[in-house]
Parts: sequence; C-alpha cells; structure tokens
Amino acid sequence: MDTSRPHFFGVLAGLFLAAGLCLASLILANTWTRLHESQVITITGSARRDVTSDLVIWRMRFAVQAETLLEAQQRLKDDRAKVESWLRAHGIPDYRLSSVQISEVRSRGDRDDDSTTRLLGYRLSQPLEVSSNRVDVVPRLASESTELLEQGVALVSDPIEYLYTKAGEAKVELMAEATRDARARAEQIAVQGGRRIKELRSARMGVVQINPQYSTATSWEGNNDTSSREKTIIMTVNATFALR
Repeated sequence: MDTSRPHFFGVLAGLFLAAGLCLASLILANTWTRLHESQVITITGSARRDVTSDLVIWRMRFAVQAETLLEAQQRLKDDRAKVESWLRAHGIPDYRLSSVQISEVRSRGDRDDDSTTRLLGYRLSQPLEVSSNRVDVVPRLASESTELLEQGVALVSDPIEYLYTKAGEAKVELMAEATRDARARAEQIAVQGGRRIKELRSARMGVVQINPQYSTATSWEGNNDTSSREKTIIMTVNATFALR
C-alpha cells in the first residue's frame, strides 16, 4: 500500500495553510497599520495678546443755514476757516475735508404735498476727518471742541475710533501660538490614552476677536472693537494631529 501520496497531500495542504496564515497575517498587519496611522485627534488651541491702539480717527461735521445759497456758502467758508485754525493751533495740521453736502430747507403747508411747501433757505454741511497716531492728544481735543461752539460753529462730533494698525502681523504670530497651544493640549490628551502625537495633519484658523481688554465677547463673524484704546486680540486654531 502506497502511503507516500496521502503524506504528500498532507504536506502540501500544510504548506498552503501556512502560506494562507502568513498572507492573512500580512493583510491584517497592513490593515492595522493603515488603521493605526489614520487615527487622529482634533483639538482647538487659542492664543491672546493685549495691545494698545496706535491710531485714532475723529470724524466731525459742521453745518450752516442761510436764506440764499451764496450766503450759506460764505458762512460755511468762514466756519471752515475757524475749524482749520483751531486744529492747527492744537497741533493737528493734517486732516481730510469731504465734499460739501447741500440740502434745501422748506416749510410744509396744511396739506402734506410738495405743492404747498415754501423754500426757506439752504443748509450746507461739510464732514472733516482727523487721522492721527497721537492717541493721547486727539481724544482730549474732541472733548475740548466746545470751544468751536463758543465761536458760533455748529459742530457735531462722532465718537473717537481707536485702531491697532499692526493687527495683521499680530494675527500671524498668534496663529502660530494657537497651533502650539493646540499641540500641547493634544499631547496631554494622547498621553492619557497611552498614545503620542505624530504630526500635524491640518489646521484651520477660527474667527479673530478684537475686544476691549477684559472682555470675553465673541461673535460668529469676529469682533473688531474701535471704542477702547486698550484691546485684546484672541485667536483660535482648530488643528488635527495624527497619533502614534
């Protein structure tokens, strides 16, 4: 009786089984490696910086009214000279005058229609804007602008706007700081799970909040405060890291 053939088939079957097990192990190991490397952690980091405004903008307008357009123009010219002289006397030689705005002043009769109105005169106004890095001087002048009222100038002043002109540079630096903060947070979380951070996969900058100091206000569009001299810039970054 020939016993070699069954033995041969047994060996052959064993070889196929071993090869299958090796292949399955390789496939499983490769699948686990891909799965392991695809695991990520997403975290939000933040950074903040206190800054002082380095530019102020003061907008105002002065107006006159007279029965004739010629008279109104002359009065406006006189008031403009007073305003310009007052600004120069207080060390503000640079400012921007906008176009004169002209409107008719009419009286309305008993009936509410244009046919019953009568022309009373003309009202002329002119906007003026002061833009300066003298953040200490301009706000004080705005509070002293009543001196022009005493000279007969009908001046209306808008609130002072405080700006930080280096906000763009600060945002770039804060984005890097927020990314480092996100990595530090991710490492703390990963260690708790017995893992390690491998690499940064992606980073997305959040909205920037520029608030008055000590304010925590947020908005979906981002804040850009112009009411306060001292500000805080807050930046967030949503970062995704691969895990080891």
